[in-house]
Parts: sequence; structure tokens; C-alpha cells
Amino acid sequence: MNSYKKQIGGSHYRKFKIQPSKFINDNELLFAEGCVIKYVIRHRLKGKRKDLEKAMHYIEMIIERDYADTDV
Repeated sequence: MNSYKKQIGGSHYRKFKIQPSKFINDNELLFAEGCVIKYVIRHRLKGKRKDLEKAMHYIEMIIERDYADTDV
């Protein structure tokens, strides 16, 4: 069985042509970037505003991690 064809605890990711986890893994993204994609893509189906706030939090982490020493 293809692991991307099942979902534990809901069906919100199965509604997409490409599951976020497959996109994230196939593109070898880091954890924080993957979380941004996951929360943005599902916000209308699951977490609403809270998911977008979570995505913003991970974006803040990425900025701190990758651009802490640079000027805006």
C-alpha cells in the first residue's frame, strides 16, 4: 500500500492532488519549511486562522535561523 494514500486522523490532506508530505519529502525540504506548507495548505479545511498563525510562527523561525545576521 502506498503510504501517501492513507491518512491517520482525518481526511483534510487527501483532498489535494499532491499530499503536502509527498511534496515536502520529494523536495527534501527542512522541517520548518515543511510545516509552513502543511499549515498553509490545510487552513481552510482544518485549523482556519490558527493554522495560518502556526505557519507564520514557522516562517519567523526560518528567518531567525537563516537571516539573523542580515539587515532587512
